Amino acid sequence: MWAQLAFAIALAVVSYALQPRPKLPTPAAATEMDNPTASAGTPLPVVFGTMTVKSPNFLGYWAKEIHEYDTD
Repeated sequence: MWAQLAFAIALAVVSYALQPRPKLPTPAAATEMDNPTASAGTPLPVVFGTMTVKSPNFLGYWAKEIHEYDTD
């Protein structure tokens, strides 16, 4: 009896761990961003503190995401 109960609990844990997780939707702010450009000769802005750079010049392109970090 105890073996069957332990087996049932183990199967419930495994089935919970293997169930598919829903994908979270991309925030609207991430899809509204402009695509970055990479062009030679464009001056790079130097940012001190917190500010929004309207025309960034990137050397790479990745998926649009928003990361929020807690600095406390």
